[in-house]
Amino acid sequence: MTIEPGAPTPERHRVRRPGRPGAEAAAALLSSAVAMAAYCLALAVHGTYPFGPRSRAVNDLGNQFVPFHEHLWDLAHGRSTGDLLFNWGSGYGVPFLADFLTYLMDPFSWLTVLFPRDAVQAPVFLVTLLSMGLGAAMMTVWLGLLRPGSPWLRALLAVGYGVSAWSISNGFSDPMWTWGLVSFPLLGIAADWCLRRRRWVGGALLVTVAWAGNFYTAAMATLGMGLVLLVRLALDERPRRDRGRILLRAVAMTATGILLAAPVLTVTYKASRASQPPPVITYPGPPALRDYLAHLLPGGLYPSAPQISVGLLALLLVLAFPFMRRVPGRERALWVALLLVVALSYVWQPTILLWHGLAMPNGSPYRASIALTAMLVAVAWLALARGPRPGELLAGAGALAVLLLAVLGSGYLRPAAWLLTVPDAVLALGLLLLLHRHRGDRRVRIAITAALTCSVFIATAYNAFFVTVIRDQSPWWQPKRTIDAATLAAGTAVRGADSWPAGRSDPGPHAFADNDPLLLGGEGGAYYSSYVPEQSAVTLRGLGAGWFMHGRHLLSVDDPVGRAIMGVRSYLAHAPGSAHNGFVRRTVAAPPVVTLRPAATLDGGAPDTSVFARQERVLGARVYTVPALSYAAGPRPRTGPGGTWRLPGNAAGAAFTSFTATCAPGRSVYAYLPWFDGTLQANGVTYRRHAVFPTTADGILPLGAVPAGGRFTVALGTHRAEAVPRFPVGCLDPHALAAAIARLKATGPVRVTAGGHTIRATFRPGTRGTAVVSVPAVTGWRCSVNGGRAGAPHTLGGLIAVGLRGGSRLSCSYVTPGLAPGLWASGLALVVLLAAGLFSLAGVRRLVRRGGPPAREKPMAPPAVAGSPR
Repeated sequence: MTIEPGAPTPERHRVRRPGRPGAEAAAALLSSAVAMAAYCLALAVHGTYPFGPRSRAVNDLGNQFVPFHEHLWDLAHGRSTGDLLFNWGSGYGVPFLADFLTYLMDPFSWLTVLFPRDAVQAPVFLVTLLSMGLGAAMMTVWLGLLRPGSPWLRALLAVGYGVSAWSISNGFSDPMWTWGLVSFPLLGIAADWCLRRRRWVGGALLVTVAWAGNFYTAAMATLGMGLVLLVRLALDERPRRDRGRILLRAVAMTATGILLAAPVLTVTYKASRASQPPPVITYPGPPALRDYLAHLLPGGLYPSAPQISVGLLALLLVLAFPFMRRVPGRERALWVALLLVVALSYVWQPTILLWHGLAMPNGSPYRASIALTAMLVAVAWLALARGPRPGELLAGAGALAVLLLAVLGSGYLRPAAWLLTVPDAVLALGLLLLLHRHRGDRRVRIAITAALTCSVFIATAYNAFFVTVIRDQSPWWQPKRTIDAATLAAGTAVRGADSWPAGRSDPGPHAFADNDPLLLGGEGGAYYSSYVPEQSAVTLRGLGAGWFMHGRHLLSVDDPVGRAIMGVRSYLAHAPGSAHNGFVRRTVAAPPVVTLRPAATLDGGAPDTSVFARQERVLGARVYTVPALSYAAGPRPRTGPGGTWRLPGNAAGAAFTSFTATCAPGRSVYAYLPWFDGTLQANGVTYRRHAVFPTTADGILPLGAVPAGGRFTVALGTHRAEAVPRFPVGCLDPHALAAAIARLKATGPVRVTAGGHTIRATFRPGTRGTAVVSVPAVTGWRCSVNGGRAGAPHTLGGLIAVGLRGGSRLSCSYVTPGLAPGLWASGLALVVLLAAGLFSLAGVRRLVRRGGPPAREKPMAPPAVAGSPR
C-alpha cells in the first residue's frame, strides 16, 4: 500500500512512540512557569499585592477567603476555640465543616500554616497562582495523551488555559474555584486511561482529588470531560461492544472516585439544605451574539457573557481546524459540534442549571465557561499537532478577521485591547507559517518555538494586566480591609478581652470585612457564607440583629438587651475619625453564655407582639416599656395586617409622617424597623436607612434618651409606601436590665467549659428549670443531662434550651449532619478500590507465571481512531 505524505491513515497502522519523560516533564514545567510568571508580571506592573501596595482582597476574596484562611491558621496553630466541625466565632456559633470542605480544601490552602498569621494574604495569593501553574502543567500532559506531538508547543497552548479569561475574572476573587483548572486535565487523564483500559484505580483516585479539591468545579469538569470522552469514543475504531465497555469502565471509575470523596458531598448537601434560602435568581437572557463572540478575544472584562478567551494563538488554531483537510471530516465535524453545543449550553437556562448543579448561580451565570476554555485548547492542539499548512492557517486568519469585524462596537473590547489583539494575531500567524516552512530544520524550529514562547508570555501578561486595570476601576471591586495596622489593632483588642466560654468578645458591630470574627478572633454575630443556617439567620434577626444578602450575611446584635442575651461582655463599636483606627472597644456587664430560666420556658406559645417582647421573653425579665404610637402629623398612615403601620410615602421636601410616644424620662429609646427604606428622626437623632425586604434587614437602632417631659416624636420619611411594625419603639430601663443580668449570673452554672464542638455546664445540685445556651439551635446539636440519653434540644427564641429537671450537669455536642453516611460511602468506595487493585495485581502475577508479557513491555497502543493521519 502506498501512502502519500500527509494523507489520512488509520491510526491502527501507526505506532505512537511515547515522548521522552525528561522532555515531557520539562515542557509541563515550562507551561507552569510561563503561566505563573506572566500573571505575576501583570500584577507587578499594576502594583498589586504581593508586588505592590494595592490589595487583592476584593469582593469574596476579602470578605470570605482571607478570613477563612485566617481561621485555618488559627485551627492549625491551636488558637481557635472551635474545630473542623464547629465554629464558635461566627454567627454566635455555626457549623464549620461544610465551609472547610467548600472554601479550604484546595491543597494549596494548607500553605497557610507555614506563614505568619498577619501574612496570610500571601498563601491566599499562592492558592490562585499555584493552581494556575499546576493546571497549565496538567493540561500539557493531557494534551499529549489526546494527540502526540511537540511537548513544547503543547506547553504554550496550556499557558492560555492556565491564565484564561475565566482564570483572571471568575477565578480571581474565588481562589477555591481555581482548583478547577487542575480538575479538568486530571479528569481528562483519567478518561484517557479508561480508553486505554489501564490504571482504573489510579483514574478513580484522580477523580477523588478533583472532587475533594473543589466539588463545584469538579462537577463541571466531570460533565465537560464526559462530553469529550463521548467524542473520542465516537471516533474510536474498536467494535461498539468494546466502546460500550470502556464507557461503563469510565462511569464505574468516576462513581467510585466521587464516592471516595463522599463526605464532601453529603456534608455540603445537608448544610445547603439547612441554609438560609438565597434570593430567587432569574436568568436575564443570553448576551448579544456580538458580545458573546467578542469574548473569544483577550483584553476585556464584561461579565454578561461567558469568559472563554484562551489567547490568540489557540484561537487562530481553533479557527483553522475546520479547514484542515489532513484531519478527517468526521473528526472535524464532531469536535466543532462539541464546541458549538457547549457554547450554546451556556446561554440556555435548562443547561445553565445543569452545568451549575441545578441551581442558578447568585452572581455570574457563566461560571462553567471554564469547560469551554479546556475544549478550545484541546481543539487548538489537535490542529497544531497535525502541522497546519499555510493555506489552512490563512483560512483561520481570514476567519479571525471576520470575527474582528463582527465584534466591532462591542462593549467588551476597549481601544487598548486592540493593541494586543491585532499585533499578537499577526505575530502568531507569522510564526506558525515559519514553523511549517522550516519544519525539517531543528535549529530554526527551536528558535521559532522560543519566539512563540516569548509572544505567548507577553500577550498573556498584557491581557492579565489590562483586565486587572479594568476591574480595579470599578467601585464594586474596591478592596476590603483585611490585614493592616487597624485590623491588627482590632484583633489585639478583641483577643485581649476574650473570656470564652464564660462570655463573648464580639468584634462587631464595627466591621472591616464580612467575616470579622474569623479575621480578628473573638465570638461575634457576623458571618458570611453560602451555608449560613436558616435557624441562625431567623434566630438572630428575631432577636434584633440585622442581615444582608437575604440573610446569608449576618451581623452582630447592637443593643444592650441583645448583648445580654448572647453573653457579650466586650465589643468593638464604631468610632469614625477617632484615633482608634475607626473603632473603640467597650466592655459591658453580661450573664454567662449558659444561663437558667424557669421550667418550661420554651418557644411554642403565643407569638411575640414585638422584637422587644421577644427579647424580654428570652431574657426572662421585663426591661422595656413599649409605647403605642399615636399619629401626629404628615401623610396619614393606615393600619395594615397584624396592626402594622402602612406609610403612604411623602414627596421630596414634604413633611414626614410623625408619631408621638410616651415613656419615662431619661430612658434609652430604641427602634426596630427591619425593612424601612427612608429617613428616621427622633430625639435629635437622624438615620438614613436603605433596608429592602427581604434582602437587607436593619437591626435595633438607638434613638437617644426620652426627654424630660416623657413625650417624644418619631418621624418617618420615605418616598414610597412602606410597612413598619405596630410597635417599632421600645424604651429600655437600664436598672431593670442590670437586675436581670445580676439574677442570671447568680442562678447560672458554677462552671462552663467548651471544646471544639461541645459545651458543658455544671449547675448547683438539684437545680430545676431550663438551661439556655446562647447559641442558635441549628440541626445537629444533641444535649444530655447528668449523662443521660442525648437528644435534640428545645429552643427559646431559637437558642438551645434544655430542661434540667433536677440535674446538675448539662452536656451538648454538635454532630455534623451528613458526615456519617458520607464516611460509610467513602469506606465502601475504598473497599471497591482495594479489591480492584488486588484483582489487577493478581492478574499481572498470573500473566507473569504463564509466561505473559515481560515487565518492561511497552505500554499498549492508544485506541485506534478512524481516519487519523500520520
